[in-house]
Amino acid sequence: MKLDLANPAWHTALPPSRTIATDAPVSACAFSRDGGVAAFAQGDGRIRLLPADVGAAEAPASEPVHRGAVLAMVADPAGDGFVSGGDDGRLLRLDVDGAVTELANQKGKWIDRIATHRASGALAAAAGKMALVFKDGELREFGPHQSTVADLDFSKDGSRIACAHYGGVTVWSIGNVTLPPRRFAWAGSHVALKWSTDGKFIATGTQENDIHVWRMAQATDMRMQGYPAKVRSLSWSADARWLYTSSQPVFTAWPFAGKGPEGKPPLQFGEEGASLLTVVAAHPAAEFVAGGYGSGELQLGDIKTRRSVVLKMADGSAITCLAWSPDGFCLAAGNDNGDLLLIDLRR
Repeated sequence: MKLDLANPAWHTALPPSRTIATDAPVSACAFSRDGGVAAFAQGDGRIRLLPADVGAAEAPASEPVHRGAVLAMVADPAGDGFVSGGDDGRLLRLDVDGAVTELANQKGKWIDRIATHRASGALAAAAGKMALVFKDGELREFGPHQSTVADLDFSKDGSRIACAHYGGVTVWSIGNVTLPPRRFAWAGSHVALKWSTDGKFIATGTQENDIHVWRMAQATDMRMQGYPAKVRSLSWSADARWLYTSSQPVFTAWPFAGKGPEGKPPLQFGEEGASLLTVVAAHPAAEFVAGGYGSGELQLGDIKTRRSVVLKMADGSAITCLAWSPDGFCLAAGNDNGDLLLIDLRR
């Protein structure tokens, strides 16, 4: 992807975009596997499907698919649709034509975290103290954990699933159920989790306004402090050299190349926002990162040049989700007000 943030055009005009105002907050957004459709999950139970082209006509509002709020949504790893979870305890598959299939019904539980492994087509969802894993048409349950599963993610090869909960992280083998789980302990609540793109590290955001990282090979750990708020959004660069985190007024990246971040400060760059970053999303291939703020501002950062540009001005409504298209040329975002935003970055 060729973007030059030093180009004056990026600083004199916002990129082409399309915004659709709705009445319900946006909890998640995602693109279909082929990049042709963008989906937005909302607090009224709806999943809005839009053509990814910013110049396309507005699609009509759909009927609710969940009986309550949609809490999580991702692209379907095994097809061109989407998978969603809600506070009605249902895990659903939604085709791009709007057809809905129920995958699971966990009555009395919330399904608010979903992870996927595209190469294998595997899917995992958090339901109370359990992790549900769908692979090759089979459903398996892992747990119970000592508390509600707050987040989960697949290993690079898809053979394991990591679950964050109170007291640390538990890693389960999906392919060999006879293997006992590995436990990585650290006191307190862990509210976000991301496995590095090279499979070497697991990072969590904690209730104590810091992040914790485990090095998988040696089972050693490290703690990074100094955040003014809980770190609820983590994103690894495509090459695993950087871990981007929310909860700072500028882009914050911890270095994981070479010997890692021990004894080193994070790299902080870009224009300072009017509030803290609420969500970050590393580009799927290039050295860019998108960041949304509590003020509603949206920026694109370039870690190579240490610069950033504004993609959307602040409007007082916090950015709640970000998603890159598979080709990395389109960015989707949603906010608390219910605005659905698509931005075309081809300049």
